[in-house]
Amino acid sequence: MTRFKKELFLAFKTYVFTWLVIAIWFFIRAYTEEISIKNSFSQLAELLTYKQFVFFIHILFLVLYVLVLLYRYFKNIAKNKGLKVMFKMLILRCFTPVLLLYLGVNYILTKNSIDTFKYEWKTTFENTTGSINNLFKEDSKFRGMNVFGWHRSNKDDIDELIANNVEWIAVVPFLYQKDESSKTLTSRFEVGNWTRRDSTFINTINIIKGKGLYAMLKPHIWMTSGWRSNIELNSEGEWNTWFDVYRNAMLHYATMAELTNVDLLCIGTELRTSIKNQPDLWIELIKDIRKIYSGKITYAANWYDEYEHVAFWKHLDYIGIQGYFPLTEHKTPEISDIIQGWQKHKNKLQEFSKLHNKPILFTEIGYRSDASTTIKPWKWNSLENMLTNQRSTLAQQNAYEAMFKSLWNEPWFAGCFLWQWDMRTTKEQSAESFDFSPKHKPAQNIMAKWYGKYNLLNK
Repeated sequence: MTRFKKELFLAFKTYVFTWLVIAIWFFIRAYTEEISIKNSFSQLAELLTYKQFVFFIHILFLVLYVLVLLYRYFKNIAKNKGLKVMFKMLILRCFTPVLLLYLGVNYILTKNSIDTFKYEWKTTFENTTGSINNLFKEDSKFRGMNVFGWHRSNKDDIDELIANNVEWIAVVPFLYQKDESSKTLTSRFEVGNWTRRDSTFINTINIIKGKGLYAMLKPHIWMTSGWRSNIELNSEGEWNTWFDVYRNAMLHYATMAELTNVDLLCIGTELRTSIKNQPDLWIELIKDIRKIYSGKITYAANWYDEYEHVAFWKHLDYIGIQGYFPLTEHKTPEISDIIQGWQKHKNKLQEFSKLHNKPILFTEIGYRSDASTTIKPWKWNSLENMLTNQRSTLAQQNAYEAMFKSLWNEPWFAGCFLWQWDMRTTKEQSAESFDFSPKHKPAQNIMAKWYGKYNLLNK
């Protein structure tokens, strides 16, 4: 056998071994999670239709193949030159480069996570009564939060939100779709037939309502690759097929919202291409939802190239916007700079609200705790961001303060649902966090100030 054929055969064996590892993992998963082997491997078959999963498998194969080659290389060195030489070369050619890379990345991450800003926490902004002040009844402002990380017992977490003057909580179920060209959702529903997952959301809503809080139900489409705003289908028939499944899902959640006495239902989030292609179907969906659900309704349109194109605002109670507007061109701006950045957006939003005679609700708005958060507020936190950016709770705090100062007392502004509060975040984790969650950061106290009675006393 030639050398090339030997290498090819080695690669083939490693490739087969990689798939064997995946198969064994799904077999173990079936055993430990008490699901049938058939269902477990059906899920594997479904995953194989996703490019990202297949890409991951092949990355795993390449890693294993490199490890095999390294093992063979150092085995030959040990055989021909002895163990002492092998260990010396192993340290110089493998361990040292990996260690230097690790130390370099760790140094950059540590340096970028240092935040010298010192904030004087004001407990006077907090609500110590144990129940909401219900300021919504006084000024009709949504003091909302998108909350994630729900678990079996949420009492302490909800009490913490109440202490920071949050009165509305968004519950976000996810619908799944493979990618932008998929002709349908992978999530399917029978209207009013509750799954175990549905029961979790019903229980969460009941806990929220039991604490005297208001609830918004806001289903999102989540894709393995791509963005829901860019769904592209090839014909009217494909669009109709897609919408039939989506419509059924929304009627399912409308039924849940009515059952649990949800106060606000958001019937979609950032579905720009569907909005442009199917305006009449959306209007019919709203009419059908109204027959099931007696509460208020909104839709969450993206701030860029969408909310202006929605044809059915007059059929809803609020104009919902995902408010990630770019506000500055430089890092760690002053509050005054951010307020100036809001001015052009504020004028446009005011005119838009007047045009449709509807208040505007920010169904999402939030800022990362890094220096460039007001430049591209919509960007998710990532390893790249942490390597190239500086952690800054001051920038996040200033962004919160400027947003509230710019918008809160405007009569056309109905309030907001901040993005996002992660119940799993500890004080130790927040001390190094670049992400959106204001929990244990100065932005939390700014939120408590503006969501609290401070706003009513200092108009």
